[in-house]
Amino acid sequence: MPWYALYTESRQEKKVTARLEKLGIEVYCPLIIQERQWSDRKKRVEVPLLPSYVFVKLESHKRELVFQIPGIVRYLYWLGQPAIIKDSEIETLQKWLMDKVASFEVIGIQPGAEYEIPSGPFMGQKGIVEKVNKNQVTLILEQLGVKIILKTAFP
Repeated sequence: MPWYALYTESRQEKKVTARLEKLGIEVYCPLIIQERQWSDRKKRVEVPLLPSYVFVKLESHKRELVFQIPGIVRYLYWLGQPAIIKDSEIETLQKWLMDKVASFEVIGIQPGAEYEIPSGPFMGQKGIVEKVNKNQVTLILEQLGVKIILKTAFP
């Protein structure tokens, strides 16, 4: 059975995931923990890595079942067909998110330089340094089409 990407309504990823699981459909919504600032406090919250997307694994003739669930907009299409995501890509994403430990040093890194991530979920990926602060580096990973912020373990 292949994996498919579903586009959801804004901020409905967790609800859609729970509803699909109740239907017995295998679903994956990659989540990360972010620190959010409110006017009176900071809080660590679990948010989707890919806003408005969840992945479902089901047989192609059962694809229409998902539209019984409120909050689902459509499938992600590629060349006129629902995009099929390889098992290996989902496994890689899961592996990256399970590996929480990442460390690096911000010494001698200049904007515009190429930097290879030495450890953590993106280990071995090369990116272009966009910005360097006291305890973080903003990298553009062109191969993956993302911008990430690496933070040191000790501020």
